[in-house]
Formats: sequence, C-alpha cells, structure tokens
Amino acid sequence: METELSEFERQMRRDINAFMDNAQETRRKAATAPPEWPREAGEEPKAKAPRSKPEGAPKTGHLVKLAVRTKQLEMDTVFEHVSSSISKVEAQLEAEKAARKAGYPIIGYVIETSRL
Repeated sequence: METELSEFERQMRRDINAFMDNAQETRRKAATAPPEWPREAGEEPKAKAPRSKPEGAPKTGHLVKLAVRTKQLEMDTVFEHVSSSISKVEAQLEAEKAARKAGYPIIGYVIETSRL
C-alpha cells in the first residue's frame, strides 16, 4: 500500500513539474519574442504609424463611468465622462455635475474610474 502511494506521489510530482516547466517556458517565449505574422513573398514590413490623441483630448485625467437614471424605477444607464483632473474625487464630482446637466437627475453609483 505504501509503495503504491509513494509511487503515485512521485508520478504526480513529475507531472506537476513537467506542467509548470512547460507553462514557464511558454510564458518566457511569449514575453521575449513578438508574434511573427506570415508575409507574402517580397513584401516589406510596414512601418507603424504613430498613435496620437485628437487635438482636444486631455493628456492626463480620469475616465469616470457612472450608473445614472432619469426615473426612480428605471434600469441603470452607463454615463461616461472624461475629466482632466488628476484627483479621483474631483473627477467624480465633475462627472456627476455633467450627468445632471445632461438630464440624468438620479446618480446611482460609480462603476469605474480609470486614469487616461
């Protein structure tokens, strides 16, 4: 009985180690090498265009998502507001004011606040 149990434990340990080594190797390869996409014969790699934000877009600030309603027994609607404030609380207050101005008198809760 003990030999079967110890053999089982050794086999499980080997399987777990093999799995972990394979997973670590896969993660290392994914982190170090960019994916290679097949190209047509004679095709040159395309240069990437620089990504830029539109002119009026703030470079810093927060994107605030609020759950808002126009009536008491209505489903929540997501209201998004982009604030140039670096303070989360100030960005939230600014978003609530903008939601009220847009015609949503009931502000439910903050869904998400993320940095730009």
